[in-house]
Amino acid sequence: MEVKISSLITDIELETLFGEDKADNFFEALYGDAQEGAYNISLKYKDYKNKLLTLAFHLTQRPGKCLVCNLTYGLPQVFSKHPIININGIVNKVQTLLIQKKEEKKCVGWELGRTQEVSRELHTIPLIISIE
Repeated sequence: MEVKISSLITDIELETLFGEDKADNFFEALYGDAQEGAYNISLKYKDYKNKLLTLAFHLTQRPGKCLVCNLTYGLPQVFSKHPIININGIVNKVQTLLIQKKEEKKCVGWELGRTQEVSRELHTIPLIISIE
């Protein structure tokens, strides 16, 4: 019987993979001051189907800041290359989780989807990991 990926990759494990300090570190590198950032970044499980594991970066507006589309629409390209976000590292850690939980699946590639505006206070960027 196949184990559900959602039971293997919990929110707690995703917090471990992509901690709260990542947003501050990202804005420190980008602007020289973490307080300049308009949003917090977290990583959440979205779904798994057709051999595609979809996680999502949640960009949540910080108090007193404005989360506008022009701040977030170019982020997939930035995130894909930025060493602090480190997508390859995230995918490698997902692979390690699958191995630790004795799931015989392998991460074989990834891509970032387009920024999606869920609300004025929340935008998401899908991280789609191909699993074989």
